[in-house]
Amino acid sequence: DFPIQLEKKVKPVTVGDDLAKAFGIKIIYFDLDKWNIRPDAALELEKILDVMKQYPTMKIDVRSHTDSRQTHKYNEKLSDRRAKSTMAWLVTNGVDASRLIGKGYGETLLVNKCADGVKCSEEEHQANRRSEFIITAL
Repeated sequence: DFPIQLEKKVKPVTVGDDLAKAFGIKIIYFDLDKWNIRPDAALELEKILDVMKQYPTMKIDVRSHTDSRQTHKYNEKLSDRRAKSTMAWLVTNGVDASRLIGKGYGETLLVNKCADGVKCSEEEHQANRRSEFIITAL
């Protein structure tokens, strides 16, 4: 194991920005029907953690999503579990819970054409199973 260190620099960020996009951090993805934090996602969450240490007053809204392959109700619950799992990882690793809010959005904010009934590849579906980090306070 080795610590991940981001280069410390002042970035022009504002409330409403996606923290990961603003700092060049990869999106964290989830496996089908899962909400656990994958090893590749943990590496990116380490970078989110580093940014939050550099900006101690920053607060974020964890917005988690699913692909369209289940019922809307199922996907709402699954995405909520993903948001909670993501926030729990951050809290376990040192972020004060008061700096985080989160919500699952199910399949309501797909990033591509893969809605109900549309044939898509696994990679296309994977793009929708994600958590985003929206800055709510600086």
